[in-house]
Amino acid sequence: MNILIVYDTRLGSTQKMARLIARGVESVNHCQAVLRMVPPVGTDDQPAPVRESGDLCVAPQDLLECDALIIGSPTRFGNMTAALKHFLDGTSSLWVNGTLAGKPAGVFTSSSSMHGGQEATLLSMIIPLMHHGMLITGIPFTESALSNTESGGTPYGASHVAGPSNSRPISDEEKTLSLALGKRIATLAVKLANSA
Repeated sequence: MNILIVYDTRLGSTQKMARLIARGVESVNHCQAVLRMVPPVGTDDQPAPVRESGDLCVAPQDLLECDALIIGSPTRFGNMTAALKHFLDGTSSLWVNGTLAGKPAGVFTSSSSMHGGQEATLLSMIIPLMHHGMLITGIPFTESALSNTESGGTPYGASHVAGPSNSRPISDEEKTLSLALGKRIATLAVKLANSA
């Protein structure tokens, strides 16, 4: 089972989270995490920045071959980044064909402050996935780290508070919840495949 993790990152926090989520995915038998970055986008007066490090950029074939999808983005004013939104806006042909319908999906984010719009960002990423007919999977409160966290972590998806200078490491609770999200989505993908 291929669990596709597509993310944008600016200062590396969402990339670190993607790697933790991938570990959670791969803790489930027969599941493989496929990590992909979204291509950068520019503006009318600025060219797109060049990705110098990280995972390969996502390609349409990755979406055709995935059994589940997890997307992540830094928080930008309570919303996903322009690059992730641009990527999702380009998935119309998959929507028309119902390619992603019925597949599990989840979301994750990172922000510089505790009240930096994490939940709004997670919800903004969920909306296009719902339009694709995906089965949205959050993190239940049966994960004790969700009730105990003093940093990131929400029932809508994994999150991290990086601090104003991006110097705050991922906390133990944030790690636990990132791993739990990956494991939960991979487990659901396997159950759905076995019930078909």
